[in-house]
Amino acid sequence: MTTERTVFRTCPLCEATCGLEIRVEGDEVTRIRGDKDDVLSGGFICPKGSTLGKLHVDPDRLRMPLVRKDGEHVEVSWEEAFEAVQAGFDSVVDAHGRGAVAAYLGNPNVHNMAGSLFVRPMLSALETRNLYTASTVDQRPREVSAAMMFGGAIPVPDLDRTDWLLMLGANPLESNGSLCTAGDFPGRLRAIRERGGKIVVVDPRRTRTAKQADEHLFVRPGSDALLLVAMAQVLFDEDLVAPGRVGDFTNGLAEVGERIAPFTPERVAGHTGIAADEIRRLARELATAEHAVVYGRMGVHTVEFGTLASWATDLLTLLTGNLDREGGGMFSRPAHGPLVSADAEPIPGRVFQTGRWRSRVRDLPEISSELPVAALAEEIDTPGEGRLRFLLTVAGNPVLSTPNGERLDKACEALDFMVSVDPYLNETTRHADVILPPPSILERSHYDLAFYAISVRNVANYSAPVFETSAPSEAEIHSRLSGIFGGKGTGVSADDVANQIVRASLRRVTGGDDARAAELEKELEHRPPTERILDVLLRTGAYGDAFGGQPDGLSLERLEAAPHGIDLGPLEPALPGSLRTPTGKIEAAPQVILDDLARLEQKLDVEPAKGLVLVGRRMLRSNNSWMHNIDVLVRGREQCTLQVHPDDARELGLGEGDLARIASRVGEVEAPVELCDDILRGVVSLPHGFGHDRPGTRLRVAAANAGVNSNRLTDELPLDPLSGNAVLNGIPVRVAAI
Repeated sequence: MTTERTVFRTCPLCEATCGLEIRVEGDEVTRIRGDKDDVLSGGFICPKGSTLGKLHVDPDRLRMPLVRKDGEHVEVSWEEAFEAVQAGFDSVVDAHGRGAVAAYLGNPNVHNMAGSLFVRPMLSALETRNLYTASTVDQRPREVSAAMMFGGAIPVPDLDRTDWLLMLGANPLESNGSLCTAGDFPGRLRAIRERGGKIVVVDPRRTRTAKQADEHLFVRPGSDALLLVAMAQVLFDEDLVAPGRVGDFTNGLAEVGERIAPFTPERVAGHTGIAADEIRRLARELATAEHAVVYGRMGVHTVEFGTLASWATDLLTLLTGNLDREGGGMFSRPAHGPLVSADAEPIPGRVFQTGRWRSRVRDLPEISSELPVAALAEEIDTPGEGRLRFLLTVAGNPVLSTPNGERLDKACEALDFMVSVDPYLNETTRHADVILPPPSILERSHYDLAFYAISVRNVANYSAPVFETSAPSEAEIHSRLSGIFGGKGTGVSADDVANQIVRASLRRVTGGDDARAAELEKELEHRPPTERILDVLLRTGAYGDAFGGQPDGLSLERLEAAPHGIDLGPLEPALPGSLRTPTGKIEAAPQVILDDLARLEQKLDVEPAKGLVLVGRRMLRSNNSWMHNIDVLVRGREQCTLQVHPDDARELGLGEGDLARIASRVGEVEAPVELCDDILRGVVSLPHGFGHDRPGTRLRVAAANAGVNSNRLTDELPLDPLSGNAVLNGIPVRVAAI
């Protein structure tokens, strides 16, 4: 007799963390819909969330390790796979040292608990400075500006209580939100308008989000920093600066006002494409709204002034008295983090530094312990001492997701040895000598360590595995690799690594009382390694039970008994308590920001470049490249099209459906044309994540809907110097009919 059951789970496919209701019959998922009782998403679901069952049974998803033998990938046992990793790693290190070793982490690592907890020990065991992640093709400018201004914490828009929202380079009706965890982002935006508020979207495309806003302004790609700084200049010029209570612990406002004086709306208008009077109106509306906030995302960050633009979004919120205030930019208080409040004293932190080491080829500075991923290919294919020869990739497909992907694709062929932790044989892992597949999403537990720290409401939700598996867990895979890289062999277990983490945490909690720490450790030993660590974080966190000290406090046991999650309340003021700057104050004028404003000012004296520029495009049914292997997400009309304004198309001799050649400094692709009057003239757009036309992969559905890789056009040379972030938007291109 087939058993039927209903389980509740948080979707891990994007940052929205929506709750799912999953109907299971035996070992089959029969239905997935939104969990109407979920404390954050309230029943919202997007097309991606409904496909977890299909991802689980995807025949192309790897179940056993693959090892390259005679040029072909063949299935082997787990022991043979780890032994192959040991032999390959030792061979490279013995011959070339650890300076020839590198690692790349894709963004799915922050979407799962084991990736957050067990990857770091593995990287430490590698003992290399050659670390690359997807952060430098995504949000690194946001992290850098927040580190300089606040010591690390990232403010998020208090969507549920604001009444004036300015969004730039963000399209949450397609992306579900980013660096702003908000289940049912579309519903939250509707609620702003329903309560009489206003939403303004600034974007070179009239996106789905822009169409539902009160107002949309076209902007030239890459000019967001100019627009935002000009708005700040208006606030100073018209005596509208009123930071409120946070002004008492803010440094540098006078310096900012003096430095941005040249950025008048009249001077920036021609560069942004937004009229001077419109810029002034936006600044005045922001200053006079009762509760207002500025939110910028990918389009703002993946440009040459990404860090400046990120700083300027928070600066505007600060100048208008909306920082750390209801309806403005506020700070989350995650359950697994420390208790911070406005009444607490700030804890002075270290000065945010970059360039503690530099890349070999281009002398690029390290930022947040990483090198820019745009430099990865050159570090592999450029001869000389220190050339990279061993690469570990974890949950990433950098051949498709990083600049000049064609160069990286060829560079990977030159590696001496490559190891990938990945569920698919994709465009990147096809170069690997060993592929170690983690269990499916439904075979692992889940808790959002990363995204609850940037959530628009304080919540906590734990999901147990839906299905059991005999395969090694992700924590086990990372732990065994830690042993190999650390010289301890293939026998290190997840228990070994988890116990080290737990013991260190418990010793801090008990003030070094080893007997009490051992007692608490025994209380946790019945749990799997990942849950053991999570329970410690929850019980010693902001709402925790302190191992009995707060009987009504939070623990993993309480979360297990709350399948729809626990609502911990709206965001609350957290400053100055959460500040971790060396001075214990908000740093509104970091010196590197003031210096970079001089670089931005130089733009004002140069005529905007003529010709077409390329921007990316997010689609609701796509997040990472492996989602293109799910048939229901790629059905219908072709998704990988080049959007062109009809007037531009007419001048180029292009019509709907025509094949166009798009060329940049580094490469060219061909794509069908989609005429679109929702895009600014002079701008064309391709979606990201496609390009599934390479041999040696096992992605049958994706290969049948191959599309083209937009990162064959992305130049690896231009970077935002403050963050090392790649420039993925505003790429000069030439478009011609074929």
